[in-house]
Amino acid sequence: MSAGIASSVAPGAVPAIPRLELRSISKAWPSVLANDAVSLQVMPGEIHAVLGENGAGKSTLMKIIYGVMQADSGSIVWEGAPVQITSPAVARRLGIGMVFQHFSLFETLSVAENLAVGLGDRASTEQLSERIIEVSRRYGLEVDPRRAVHALSVGERQRVEIVRCLLQQPRLLIMDEPTSVLAPQAIRRLFETLRAIAAEGCSILYISHKLDEIRELCQRATVMRAGRVSERCVPARETAASLAAMMIGGELPHVSRAPAQTRGEVRLKVESLSMAAADPFGSSLSEINLQVQSGEILGIAGVSGNGQKELLELIAGERLAPDSGRITLCNVQAGQLDAGRRRALGLGVVTEERLGRSAVPAFSLADNVLLTAHRQDMVRSGLIRRTAVRAFARRCIERFSVKCPNELAPARSLSGGNLQRFIVGREVLQSPRVLLVAQPTWGVDVGAAAFIRQALIDLRDQGCAILVISDDLDELFEISDRIAVLAGGRLSPAQACEHTSITDIGLLMGGARYAH
Repeated sequence: MSAGIASSVAPGAVPAIPRLELRSISKAWPSVLANDAVSLQVMPGEIHAVLGENGAGKSTLMKIIYGVMQADSGSIVWEGAPVQITSPAVARRLGIGMVFQHFSLFETLSVAENLAVGLGDRASTEQLSERIIEVSRRYGLEVDPRRAVHALSVGERQRVEIVRCLLQQPRLLIMDEPTSVLAPQAIRRLFETLRAIAAEGCSILYISHKLDEIRELCQRATVMRAGRVSERCVPARETAASLAAMMIGGELPHVSRAPAQTRGEVRLKVESLSMAAADPFGSSLSEINLQVQSGEILGIAGVSGNGQKELLELIAGERLAPDSGRITLCNVQAGQLDAGRRRALGLGVVTEERLGRSAVPAFSLADNVLLTAHRQDMVRSGLIRRTAVRAFARRCIERFSVKCPNELAPARSLSGGNLQRFIVGREVLQSPRVLLVAQPTWGVDVGAAAFIRQALIDLRDQGCAILVISDDLDELFEISDRIAVLAGGRLSPAQACEHTSITDIGLLMGGARYAH
């Protein structure tokens, strides 16, 4: 570990000019100093990691580089010349592309139409579609240009964002959590692609909470904590634990999971569930069978877009009347019950989309509590008990260590990890009998991820039946008692985690058939 590390330069060679240099960048909001005199250099052809907890200031810094917002002070130097990046359009003209963690796509437009808007491309839709297909196949990021964005899963939307950037042939590519929804095999292919792009001279700023990826892929790392640069290091010389310690300023939280005790009654049972896709490009479900008992966690792995979204919607009650099959929830036939009646039976749900589905961005945290927890004595005689609502929100903030000014803060003002803590806390504090969770720690830092995973294990130990859908295999093996794979709308038989491996599950995610 060292305070400053120069890029490698051959003896006698003239040092290259940095592709990007930030000098003392600062940005303040009314309640927080997001960036405090941050300085950073990225060299041509370098893959440079930016690490930090949620709320450390990484996203704000990247948005300043991309022109989404302006710094209060400091300067940006691009290839040796000072520049003012006043908008994303200016950034793109310089050669800067960015893949956002929270996507910037128009829901009602197709993939091709979205990319045409983002690229300002005057080519015909057919020509652009051909380019999209070519680039997506080349980089292993399958995208159908005809599909409407509203019908895509989170993982598929992320692929669209990555393809949009690659179409621009950028000189600096900013990637925010690019592998969070990819299978292990797809991650390997993406890494090969990024190394090839870097070898051609493109610089890459890489943000990820997967520290083993950082160690494998990135030449240098800048670590941020509380808005400031706290460390600079060469990731390959560090361990995942030492990187995590730099990020959080202390020991990495440890997730403790003992084997499940004697399991109780079957709380959730799905039998021969089939349903045709709602749109021509969606995922159909075929003969899904699963059951989750009280006191266990069943993990479902799979590459995003293989039916996870559809399965969650059917179990949660967002969709009714499957073509065939039954859903039993707490010994009640629930297939024709709406979402509210299923929640009344004891169902809790954490969707994969934090903003827009699990939380209303403009609502305060207190009002977001009311959306799903109103049965917790928050409404009497049709009137909202504001005192009870705010007390529940404060309890959630305190118990789940949510960093925010107070319970009246808008949901959109929180970092991704802090909002996820709040959403998970809101459901856990209702003591659900069955909990559905999709992508519980997507885009969440190592400390928050450990906290959320421990909260799910603790809830299991209290007797809850938990179904977790995740693309993160390390996560599933850390918290699950049994694991199954959803691929092509079909679910493999669940296996005890100790009787399978990440390699075996990864192969099933990639399309290998399971033994009947």
